[in-house]
Amino acid sequence: MKKRRWLSKLFSKEKEGVTPGSLGVVYNHVYWTIPLKSHVFSPRKYRYLYEHVIRMGIQKSHLVLSRHATYEELKLVHSDKYLKKIWQGELSSADIHRLEIPFSPEIREFAILTVGGTIQAAEWALKTGIAVHIGGGFHHAFPDHGEGFCLLNDMAVATEKLRREQRIEKVMIVDLDVHQGNGTAAIFAGRQDVFTFSLHQMDIYPAQKTKSTLDVGLWAGDGDETYLQALTTYFPRIVDDFQPNLLFYLAGADPFVHDQLGGLKISKAALKKRDELIIFETRKRKIPLVILPGGGYAYDLQDTVDIHFQTIKLARKSTRQWSLLRKKLFPFK
Repeated sequence: MKKRRWLSKLFSKEKEGVTPGSLGVVYNHVYWTIPLKSHVFSPRKYRYLYEHVIRMGIQKSHLVLSRHATYEELKLVHSDKYLKKIWQGELSSADIHRLEIPFSPEIREFAILTVGGTIQAAEWALKTGIAVHIGGGFHHAFPDHGEGFCLLNDMAVATEKLRREQRIEKVMIVDLDVHQGNGTAAIFAGRQDVFTFSLHQMDIYPAQKTKSTLDVGLWAGDGDETYLQALTTYFPRIVDDFQPNLLFYLAGADPFVHDQLGGLKISKAALKKRDELIIFETRKRKIPLVILPGGGYAYDLQDTVDIHFQTIKLARKSTRQWSLLRKKLFPFK
């Protein structure tokens, strides 16, 4: 009876047109207009993902247009010196070389919007339990420089903002991109309130790995069985031990067998099982979940889009199960 009263109270809350359990999707049309023609990082995937989400029939009230992060929000993680270089367009040739994409005002706006969007996704997840930001997951950005296509670290800024506002106490970042999340690991090194978990390929970028709370390194060609065994061995245990108030899931598509930058050789079927494990185990524990696509560089762009969209469909499936529970318990609400 006590549990039933708690659920009734939870389901009765409605804020800003959203209900507990509803999936929010954060996006922005700017994401697919940045000038990166013929680059391995194709912004077109964001457009195709958005179009798939629209065809999926998600409610308009659950679509959130990302906002610009403020300078003060970005300063929670990034140095004032670095931000001024970005604002004034004064990145050095060495800065741009590490970034690995050409810098422009459009790239700057894209990065600032992705940080704002991840903040919004986290805020939505704290209200309803789950959100997806189709433009997030830039885990190679450090406090004082960018790397590997990542200018600003959206997960880190969102974490620091919510922590400082005392809306959360402990955050877990589950990074399943094929590349180790070196920037995020560096930002939160030694912290007891943020747990960074990275399952990645060892013999690719970054050459020098920055220690996460827990790193699990695999090797080129390890394949589905080794990948899923590593994940099932570690994830349930660390999430139960740490008990976070919010979990960011970087659901990279680049472990895929036909990815241009990765070599783990993971099938789409195994990536689906990976997503099911993270999403449903997190939801089962009632931990608010933010899903970010991260990397994905398949030779055929459609493969990358398919993998990311599969993640979103599983997220929505988890909300439907929550909705069925609500109707079963409270058929007259």
